Order: sequence, then C-alpha cells, then structure tokens
Amino acid sequence: MASKNSQAQFQDYLPVMANKLGGDGLIDELCNGFNLLMDSEKGVITFESLKRNSALLGLQDLSDQDLQSMVVEGDFDGDGALNQLEFCVLMFRLSPELMEGSQLWLEQALQGELKDFF
Repeated sequence: MASKNSQAQFQDYLPVMANKLGGDGLIDELCNGFNLLMDSEKGVITFESLKRNSALLGLQDLSDQDLQSMVVEGDFDGDGALNQLEFCVLMFRLSPELMEGSQLWLEQALQGELKDFF
C-alpha cells in the first residue's frame, strides 16, 4: 500500500481537478498523466517508467518503496505494471475525498433513474 505521504499528494489535487474540470475533463487529465508515466515501448506504467517520469507530475520526492507500492496496489491483473484503467482506478482510490464525491454522484444518478422508473 502506498504511504500516507504519497496519498496526501493525490488527496490535495484530484478533488480540485475534478471540481475544476468536471468528470470528462478529469478523465482526460488522468489519461494524460498515464501517457506521461507509461513506458512508451510497453504501453503500460512500470516501476521503472514511474520512477523515471514521476518528476513530471511532481512526485519526485516519493521513495522507490512508495513508487513500487503504487504499482503493486494498482496492479489488478498481476502483470507487474499498470494499464490505463488500473492507473485511473488507483488515482481514485488514493483520493478518499474524490471517492466520496463519486459515491454521492452515483447515488444521485441512481435516485434519478429510480424516480423515472416508478
């Protein structure tokens, strides 16, 4: 699991980005972040590509252990790397405030759908 230090950095930025950019804009920015961090030959984020490119996103102060933990935490398919979907899910998971907002948006959408249904 990523350290509290690395989590704090994402907590500070993702909710602000979400409020400023909206849902689609945030996803676009996450995709841009993925593209900056990925290994261009493999098309995924590896520990090595994350370490090499982390300064581009202001993450240069994270330790190797923090970076490796991020890859391990987000690697759902067990291939040792993060594909684009895994990266986006990880960014949301590292931001509890954003997750709470997402849950609220989902609940509101479902309530709207249920009203239309009945």
